[in-house]
Amino acid sequence: MAGIKDVAAQAGVSVATVSRVLNSHPSVSPDARRRVLAAVEALGYRPNAVARSLRTDQTRTLGLVISDVLNPYFTALARSVEEEARGLGYSVIIGNADERPEQQDHHVRTLLDRRIDGLLVSPADGDSPLLTDVARAGTPMVFVDRWMPGVDVPVVRADGHLAVQDLVAHLHALGHRRLAIIAGPAATTTGNERVEAFRDAMRTHGLALPDTYIGQGDFQADSGRRVTEHFLSLPEPPEVVFAADNLMALGALDAVRARGLRVPEDIGIAAFDDIPWFVHTAPPITAVAQPTGELGRAAVRALVDIVEGRAPQSVTLPARLVVRSSCGEDTVTPRSNA
Repeated sequence: MAGIKDVAAQAGVSVATVSRVLNSHPSVSPDARRRVLAAVEALGYRPNAVARSLRTDQTRTLGLVISDVLNPYFTALARSVEEEARGLGYSVIIGNADERPEQQDHHVRTLLDRRIDGLLVSPADGDSPLLTDVARAGTPMVFVDRWMPGVDVPVVRADGHLAVQDLVAHLHALGHRRLAIIAGPAATTTGNERVEAFRDAMRTHGLALPDTYIGQGDFQADSGRRVTEHFLSLPEPPEVVFAADNLMALGALDAVRARGLRVPEDIGIAAFDDIPWFVHTAPPITAVAQPTGELGRAAVRALVDIVEGRAPQSVTLPARLVVRSSCGEDTVTPRSNA
């Protein structure tokens, strides 16, 4: 395998000149740059990434810790992160927290030990001492989708308030009044925010949200199934169940079918986080869709800005309602679809 000395000999320049060309240093003549690049191509030379990282203190590698790799939303998010990073000249190492704070911290420590240039995290817990320490230490870090209040790092997220307002307006127009929600973990910002958005929307339409219509889930299908079974056992079951996550919505659908009930004739189902599967369920599920690809790309750009010495920006993008037939016949056009 050709080394940097071979490239220098082929190009007729010093090793230092080859190094400056490979690191895009401006103090190289056009002729020398041309000869070095021609030699690199002719010899098939590939710089040693480990050696370069020791010299420059950069690895051109980003870390991404996501909450649940089995959740199609986070799978799509990871894909957009990897594509954007690759386009900017970075590689990505992914860690799956599996919604467990201790697993999240394990991946964060491992990534830092591998000398990544920056870290993207969707926190599994709203109070992680390790992430707080990482931010205070000055490690380039960006929160994506979820965040930790009080931690001073950029946040790239979607705002679902208007889309949830549209959802409740849609359900109200269909004649539904008894609406229930399967909430996500209270330790996460998204778990709390979606419940509050739903409560506010209900209040706007003069609808009550009793405690019996708020079920505690954990962003997993089993919890959606369990909470929906409880709702269906109430003396007066809800007319629609809104799951604050796509996997919990699939669990809710399983519970309804296990009772021999029909969607939407006997009970409606809606979800936060649209996924491709929802088009193929019977019936297709009405959902709040986040701009997943845009979130991933914006998060990478914010992190690379920090790594490369530019001022980063937090980004908030609007979610939108996608109306299908799981709550009844569509009779309105939500404003966020316009």
